[in-house]
Amino acid sequence: MKPLKLSQKKSITGVLFLLPWLLGFLFLFASPLFQSIRFSFSKLEITPTGYSLTWMGLANFKEALFVNADFNRVLSDSVTSMIVSVPLVLFFSLFSATLINQKYRGRTIVRAIFFLPVILASGAVASAEATSLMNSLMTSVTSGQASDLGLSSGQLSSSFNMGDLLIESGFNESFVDYLVGAVDRIYDIISHSGIQILIFLAGLQSIPSSMYEVAKIEGATGYQMFWKITFPMVSPLILTNVIYTIIDSFSDNTMIQIIYDAAFKSLNFGLSSAMAWMYTTVVALILAVIGYFVSKKVFYNS
Repeated sequence: MKPLKLSQKKSITGVLFLLPWLLGFLFLFASPLFQSIRFSFSKLEITPTGYSLTWMGLANFKEALFVNADFNRVLSDSVTSMIVSVPLVLFFSLFSATLINQKYRGRTIVRAIFFLPVILASGAVASAEATSLMNSLMTSVTSGQASDLGLSSGQLSSSFNMGDLLIESGFNESFVDYLVGAVDRIYDIISHSGIQILIFLAGLQSIPSSMYEVAKIEGATGYQMFWKITFPMVSPLILTNVIYTIIDSFSDNTMIQIIYDAAFKSLNFGLSSAMAWMYTTVVALILAVIGYFVSKKVFYNS
């Protein structure tokens, strides 16, 4: 038997790597996927024997776009929130990974602390955060701090109005709005950065130390080494994290709740399926466009 070429071995390895996902898709997801397409073009009615479908054409899509009061607004809000959040999450993740990749005493403990975002994003913490006990505790703490300072909650807020301070200092108003928005959503940024930090950390540790040693011999500064060595070498992981963060930002938001309510509260499965497919299409287009342009800037060391 003729031995396989290296390219053929790589192809077989790739197919074997994808095989579990492919089998799972064919046997678990393919049938519900195509069924949801049928639902989106039909009106589903519950019958004693199951359900019946009445062909509706594009009626469900028209209802979602032109009749439903929330779909367009929530969809645009979701896209806007993604545009704001993704750069912030990536910046925080890369900064954190670079920081904890340095060699110093207690580095293991610091890495464990920086992985807390994954724990903070867990369902257990989210449930605790939603309880009245947690909310009342945070309210009492905030009120106590304000009263200790002799300030009301409104005065406390106005005393630290960072936006007005920056605008008066001469900064651009759009930049200030973006910065204030980042501060307001700092908890969300941290809680959605855990996986990205690990991915960046793995990429940073794979960079040969000899490259930094040569750069130091040539007199390069830390700033120059970051932009000439570190950033290009982790750029493939930036693309990975961009795609992951975009999908993560769209996977748990108000739009998902609207689609769920249309199906299981209003029992309008056709409208729910139409909303889901339009939402999926928008996400796919955003991923394709951003992935295309980001991939153009990716450096592959080959």
